[in-house]
Amino acid sequence: MNFLKKYFIFFTLILLVFSGCSRDTFRRADVKDIPVNVDERVKRNIEEGRGIRFGKRSSNGGTFDFASSNELWRASMDVLDFVPFSNASYSGGVLITEWFDGNSNDNNKKRDLKITVRFLTNEIRADALDISIHERKCQSNGTSCSVNKISSELEPKIKLAILKRAAILEKNQFSKNVKEYRKKKRTTVGNN
Repeated sequence: MNFLKKYFIFFTLILLVFSGCSRDTFRRADVKDIPVNVDERVKRNIEEGRGIRFGKRSSNGGTFDFASSNELWRASMDVLDFVPFSNASYSGGVLITEWFDGNSNDNNKKRDLKITVRFLTNEIRADALDISIHERKCQSNGTSCSVNKISSELEPKIKLAILKRAAILEKNQFSKNVKEYRKKKRTTVGNN
């Protein structure tokens, strides 16, 4: 009986694996969608930001591990440029501002804010960032302070501003790459 259970489980797993395969996964490509000429395919792939090339035709595209190539990082630095940073760790994926004046309405207490931006992915999408704001309230004489994480309408506004700026930076970089590629291609064709 134990022998039959093992085979039943095995065949059930195989059926589950093969049931996930569908005919849509391996669609045939239409000739009109894919250029026959290799140079045209390369040009289209580079313009769409896909593929890699080796040798003397290598391109500058790809994913890099430094901050100047990451649009989310640069956009965050641009949006939060009104306050200095206490920690800006690209490899750690975090930006933390210094405490700055939060303009408290309470005359008896001084209110300061600190913004933390955590990068969850390099892709420009809504769940790529985690913004948190901490509030420090101190008595006017400076004797006692309390620090709390707060939920504020400022968090989604900062997140939206960063995402918008990152999208603009990405679009500009993409356009620049296409122009450079086309310029190189024209000079290469002109020299031959």
